[in-house]
Amino acid sequence: MSQQTIKQQARRTAREMAEKRRREREERERRVVDLAERVMVAIGERDAAVAETEKRAGEALRELTEGEGLSLSEAVEWCGETVTVREATRLRRLAAEPETGEQGGDGAAELATAGSGGAGAGSSAG
Repeated sequence: MSQQTIKQQARRTAREMAEKRRREREERERRVVDLAERVMVAIGERDAAVAETEKRAGEALRELTEGEGLSLSEAVEWCGETVTVREATRLRRLAAEPETGEQGGDGAAELATAGSGGAGAGSSAG
C-alpha cells in the first residue's frame, strides 16, 4: 500500500469516527431532551392537580365557615386537624380567587407559581 493510500484511509476512518461520535451525541441529546420534557410535563400535571385539589378544599372550608357558621378553628377541628388554621386560611383565599385561564396564556408560569406555593405550604403544615 502506498503512503498516499494509507493517509487517505486514515482520514476516511477519522471522519467516520467523528461522524459516529457526532451521531451518538445527537442521539443522547434527543434522549436527554425527551426525558427532561417528561419530567417537566409530570411536574406540571402534579402542580395542576395540587392547585385543583387545594381549591376544592378551600371551597369546602368556605362552606363550613360561611354556610355552616363554624369558626375557622372549629372547621379545622372537624377536619381532624389535618390542616392548620394558617393553611385553612390560605386554602379559603384560593377558593375565593376568580378562575385564571390555566388552559391558555402562560400556563407554565401559573403552574410554577401554584407549585411553589403548594409545596412551601405543604411542608410547613406537615
